[in-house]
Amino acid sequence: MQGNSFHTYPLSEDIVRALDQLGFKEPTPVQREVIPQVLAQRDLTVRSKTGSGKTAAFGIPICELVEWEENKPQALVLTPTRELAGQVKEDLIALGRFKRIKAVAIYGKQPFARQKLELQQKVHIVAGTPGRVLDHIQRGTMEVKRLRYLVLDEADEMLSRGFIEQVDAILQALPKNRVTLLFSATLPPEVERLCQRYMNNPISVEIEAEGAMAEKVVHTLYMVNEAQKPELLKAVTTIQNPDSCMIFCRMQETVDQVARLLRQNGYPCDKIHGGMEQNDRFSVMHAFRRREFRYLVATDLAARGIDIDKITHVINYDLPMDKENFVHRIGRTGRAGHSGIAITFAAPGEDKYLADIEGYIGFELPRAEPPSAEEAASAKAAFERKLRAGAAVQPDKRELLSRDITRLYFGGGKKKKLRAVDFVGTIAKLEGMTAEDIGIITIEDSATFVDILNGKGPLVLRAMKQTTVKGKLLKVHVAKK
Repeated sequence: MQGNSFHTYPLSEDIVRALDQLGFKEPTPVQREVIPQVLAQRDLTVRSKTGSGKTAAFGIPICELVEWEENKPQALVLTPTRELAGQVKEDLIALGRFKRIKAVAIYGKQPFARQKLELQQKVHIVAGTPGRVLDHIQRGTMEVKRLRYLVLDEADEMLSRGFIEQVDAILQALPKNRVTLLFSATLPPEVERLCQRYMNNPISVEIEAEGAMAEKVVHTLYMVNEAQKPELLKAVTTIQNPDSCMIFCRMQETVDQVARLLRQNGYPCDKIHGGMEQNDRFSVMHAFRRREFRYLVATDLAARGIDIDKITHVINYDLPMDKENFVHRIGRTGRAGHSGIAITFAAPGEDKYLADIEGYIGFELPRAEPPSAEEAASAKAAFERKLRAGAAVQPDKRELLSRDITRLYFGGGKKKKLRAVDFVGTIAKLEGMTAEDIGIITIEDSATFVDILNGKGPLVLRAMKQTTVKGKLLKVHVAKK
């Protein structure tokens, strides 16, 4: 067991600097158990509930262990959803920012050719969904010979989504001499068999979330007819007046209906479900992290693995069909030492689902009578004041890390036979610059993108308008986001 500071681990200055700027003060229990074992390159199976900090638990040591000089992927993180793959990529880039770690996310419903191009660049870590990762491996567009680290994230969810055969095929294609890390809320028999077949004497780590669910989150259950749910939702949100709230529905159609209801009543809200375009889903999640709106209506797509700070309320507009999803929904609140409020609506005839959920979580949800019209009316003035006041947009932790980073576009790439070393050599020689001020470099056929760190982007931009790279004067400007 290590101490209560990330500085007690054998981590490089670049990783510790990123942790400091991300506001990581003390390791969570899962991080204290996992980080030293991964640094020692041991296989692990980790049972840990949502909100425990597991992405950083594997991300910190993997970013430390990968070799920057190697151009081919050294680590692969498999996730059950596109959203989680995208978030893992962002988190790994943030953790490895000052080491210039390049991470990419690959998943379905995104152009294969664009992913192929990304994988042809210098890439240290790949995060992806099993189907698309296997597709790239089988087509030879993802090099796996240098892979030394494999993470199976949310393994039980990959099983429930029917990915187990694809995961099995990926494991067979990877080098046998590797470190394998498996993270799962539960360990069903199929997942245990996977561990026995493909892992090397794994150490088992089991972490309970900090504090029991009943202690961190205050629960209320309302028994309500379907037709009464819209009015109950308005009454509950008026009285609770949440700062940040997720409202979960079973069906995409219900999400659309609830989001429409809230907007018509002036709520700052948006929605997310599987029927939306992927870029729109990412855009909504990013805006919610930044507090651009306070109410997010979602299917269970957003229940698992999505990390958003300080969600004060979760409302189960519909009971989930799967008892595990109840826990994952509730896990969106009461995170990182904060308390939370969970409100659940259950319709007549859902007794079986309710009993399954209560049996699974180990306690009975406290029943309450729906609030009266008088209670809602007395809270309405404060509720409307908050609506009128709006909320200050807050950059998320990744944006805070990137505030001193400028991404520059250069009008030349592989076709002009330019390499990363050409840009590093040129930029590092500019007055006031060192190699440590240069971040991730991405070279495409006809363009190159260079991250300039430490607030020195304007300096480099001015100088490079008159400085050649390998004898070529390139067009240069700040890259579009």
